[in-house]
Amino acid sequence: MSGAFGLETHGFSNLKAVYWNLTPSALYEQSIQRGESTLSEDGALVVLTGKHTGRSANDKFVVRDANTEKEVWWDNNKSVTPEQAELLFQDMMKYAEGKELFARDCFGGADLTYRLPVRVITEYAWHNLFMNNLLIRPTKEQLKDFKPEFTVIDLANFQADPAKHGTKTGTVICVDITRKRVLIGGTSYAGEMKKSVFTILNYLLPVKGVMPMHCSANVGPEGASAIFFGLSGTGKTTLSADASRTLIGDDEHGWSDAGVFNFEGGCYAKVIKLSAEAEPEIYSTTKRFGTVLENVVCDPETRKLDLDDDKLTENTRSAYPIDFIENASETGRAPQPHNIILLTADAFGVLPPIAKLSPSQMLYHFLSGFTSKLAGTEKGVTEPEPTFSTCFGAPFMPRHPSVYGNLLRALKDKHNCDCWLVNTGWSGGPVSGGGKRMAIKLTRTLLNAALSGKLAKAEFRIDDNFGFRVPVAVDGVDANVLNPRNTWADKAAYDAMAKKLAGMFVKNFKKYESHVDERVMKNAAIIAKAAE
Repeated sequence: MSGAFGLETHGFSNLKAVYWNLTPSALYEQSIQRGESTLSEDGALVVLTGKHTGRSANDKFVVRDANTEKEVWWDNNKSVTPEQAELLFQDMMKYAEGKELFARDCFGGADLTYRLPVRVITEYAWHNLFMNNLLIRPTKEQLKDFKPEFTVIDLANFQADPAKHGTKTGTVICVDITRKRVLIGGTSYAGEMKKSVFTILNYLLPVKGVMPMHCSANVGPEGASAIFFGLSGTGKTTLSADASRTLIGDDEHGWSDAGVFNFEGGCYAKVIKLSAEAEPEIYSTTKRFGTVLENVVCDPETRKLDLDDDKLTENTRSAYPIDFIENASETGRAPQPHNIILLTADAFGVLPPIAKLSPSQMLYHFLSGFTSKLAGTEKGVTEPEPTFSTCFGAPFMPRHPSVYGNLLRALKDKHNCDCWLVNTGWSGGPVSGGGKRMAIKLTRTLLNAALSGKLAKAEFRIDDNFGFRVPVAVDGVDANVLNPRNTWADKAAYDAMAKKLAGMFVKNFKKYESHVDERVMKNAAIIAKAAE
């Protein structure tokens, strides 16, 4: 359908044309004709995002007004005024005049009670295909009377004016809760759109008693689901795409009294150095018509992909509908979880590959959100960088971490879940000092033992530095690997590094001490002692 009908309700005027809810084939045609993309030999759409090959965290803002003033965690979220946001919106509307735009109606949230109708309006055809892949696609019947509650407007080539719009650069991601819209400009990186929808759901759902989570999820044949918290690059997508379990989703979920549900209808997987042997399910998506490949090197003559080439970025991505994974859930919903996995990529080489957490330890590590930012996931990150990102998703959390932490603990206690801290990072030393990355095969073996229920019955030792329980032996795993100190040639160097890391935890957690109970602080005291 072509024409400007409908977008005038969002403030647009004098548009040349609007293309509504085009099929993937039609979006392919539009994107290639416009020079936005090329075609790989296997049929995937290959795009380049220019200077922005990851999220621009410093360019994201929330509108600070009477509704959000007391609700948003402003220590973590940068603000603009309603007046600045309105000027930005009006300038974007002027920029759009005379242009052809692409509009798409979709849902955020597979649970029919909590799903959010979202309209996405983009300057690029491939951005529209990306969101078709990543959000939930309405049926033809649902589209007939679709009424969006939020609107995402992405005009990639628009440049913000810092002096006028309150931004830091020409790039802007502006989340306006009151006006129910998101404005994106100055970046071609498509991940900003999906994460903006996630931010909105993170604001709306807690007041309804639903826990929004930066996690992947899958469910076993016996009906017990598992959720995997973690920042980009820690293994959420890879570890949840297990051929023996049904995939619910790879990145964003809600947890309610009815169970776990996906926010999305697709996956956004890192594909750098991907292999058919190690990750066959995700690898196969790079050879599918309908997949959008971001910044993957593609030979201009043969159109062959080189997944090992990182000359554009380490953050190469495959965006595909979830049904491209053979064992994906058709509903995006699952029963209550039996296991909670906190994924961390420890660049220090201190943490064990797996540890069992008590409820208080779970809350401590959830609020701490320790991991390492991996190369390419954010602008300017070129090497693994130790960081603390509360709730394993601070950039997307508009409310105070205690809101999400208390929800998680209440749900865990109610449904009696086991909780595990899993290190997918380094062993044998730090990343810059001879350490080696944990093998995916090792992590899968440990996870399989945990998800089957066998590991919970194992013999455990108490970790000297962090107080959590670490299995002494696991079938098929070298026992030395389970004790990270044994993997270091220089044991004194390990002890010094463990003390350093414990000190980082202590310093970071001070801002949460007034929001947790005595049980959590008792665990905090163990780590504080190790830091002395």
